[in-house]
Amino acid sequence: MTQGISYSDALAAYAPCELREPAVDDITTEALLRAFHPDHIAGSMTQLRIGANAGDTCHTELAQLLQSDGRIDEADLAGAETLETDVLVIGGGGAGCAAALTAVKCGARVMLATKLRVGDSNTVMAEGGIQASVEKGDTPQMHFEDTIRGGHHHVDRPLAAQMVMDGPDVVRWLIQQGMQFDVDKYGDLLTRRAGGTSAARVVYFRDYTGLEMMRVLREAVRNSNIDVLDYSPTVELLSNEHGHCAGAVISSLKSCSYTLVKAKAVVLATGGIGRMHLNGFPTSNHFGATGDGLVLAYRLGARLCDLDSFQYHPSGLAYPQHLAGTLITEGVRSAGAYLLNAHGERFVDELMPRDHVAAAIIRECREGRGICVNDDSVGVWLDTPGLEMRDPGILQARFPKLLQLGRKAQVDLAQKPMLIYPTLHYQNGGVVIDVHGRSTVPGLYCIGEVTGGIHGKNRLMGNSLLEIISFGRRAGRHAAEHAHDRPHTKISIEHLSDLRRALTLAGLPMNQEGPLLFPKYAKFDSDSDYDGLHRSRKE
Repeated sequence: MTQGISYSDALAAYAPCELREPAVDDITTEALLRAFHPDHIAGSMTQLRIGANAGDTCHTELAQLLQSDGRIDEADLAGAETLETDVLVIGGGGAGCAAALTAVKCGARVMLATKLRVGDSNTVMAEGGIQASVEKGDTPQMHFEDTIRGGHHHVDRPLAAQMVMDGPDVVRWLIQQGMQFDVDKYGDLLTRRAGGTSAARVVYFRDYTGLEMMRVLREAVRNSNIDVLDYSPTVELLSNEHGHCAGAVISSLKSCSYTLVKAKAVVLATGGIGRMHLNGFPTSNHFGATGDGLVLAYRLGARLCDLDSFQYHPSGLAYPQHLAGTLITEGVRSAGAYLLNAHGERFVDELMPRDHVAAAIIRECREGRGICVNDDSVGVWLDTPGLEMRDPGILQARFPKLLQLGRKAQVDLAQKPMLIYPTLHYQNGGVVIDVHGRSTVPGLYCIGEVTGGIHGKNRLMGNSLLEIISFGRRAGRHAAEHAHDRPHTKISIEHLSDLRRALTLAGLPMNQEGPLLFPKYAKFDSDSDYDGLHRSRKE
């Protein structure tokens, strides 16, 4: 059991001050990660036994989902309505909206199906900002090198290069859509540093950049000719006679019925995996982030990568318990807030890459220098009072969302520090893609957090909002321009027969279904065909 100092004793001993001595720590990042990062928890990994990545290391809970049975059979589709479109976008977050808007502008017929509503996504929870080399003295090359170094040199270099080169144009495009950014008195974009970067290149809007981005994109989708199917999760992809992606089976949570959507191109933008709560961690992710896209793409034959790598954001709220996992932007540390252990000591360079900082926090707690509320709540201080003392008014001016969180937690952030602990935040790995977002399955594009390779083994703050717009626009354009190349004469879910045969031959259980769609603790008033969405096992 984690040992430390009680919350009341640590709070009584805490006193804000302007400056504290920097941390002195000579441990290497590699050694720190191996000893304390959750990716290295003994027994948490296994090898996949079927599919394109058979033999690769994968988190055990994710492997079970990737090697699960389908939710439907051919009989379930009898009498189902069939719709047709040029481009089907699955997912209503920032990546999906950017792809849909670009595709419709290129003249394609576009349909967007989303599990909940447009905007219900991790995008709205992204607070820190967008990386783009727009300042004098900064270059895309520097951005590229920071990304490679932050990802521990495990990055797909062509993808990272394309992303950083797209940076300034992404910001320009968002401004043209109506997005607001914080500016100085001359109207120039304000920037701040992210952990692990060599320059201040993160542009932002207060501490709710993603929410502002999603506001603009949602309005643009509503004012377009895009057909939107909300409350319509995708339960299976469709394949044609050549094994190419040919559409999807959509389920309506409203009518409890299935719809077949035939499409010449499918763009998968289903987001992350946080609601699986890997290793028992709380998560910053939205309610629908259950790794659906990985399951759907994998059973159709798509190649995946880095399935053993996940990002645990250093600053998830640890107390009060009912708010555990709620994200606190890295921008607070970028602005100068210290991380303190129970003795009031800085123990890490606050602007090291996220995996390093998260592992350092876990180390403090495991080695008895954490702050314990009870057996379930432990963490370290985020020293907001010290930040406010050094820069009076900064919390009100730059972090209104954080202040609102403080009020919910009944903490006056100018007087009292917040207790934080790493929260499951980002899926580093995912579907292998090229610079147009194409997967290894013809007709299937993948963008956003469902993809892998762009960030390597660790993502830098601000690169996710850049990535979703960069590759969302690229995939939308390419899908629209090449949709006419893929007419389908026959569509089916025949690949599920191949999946079931492979599961049987491998001796794997057939009693778990995927995709998960919602967390296991989800409850619904009316289930009908979705009876038991809150569980993943057949009766």
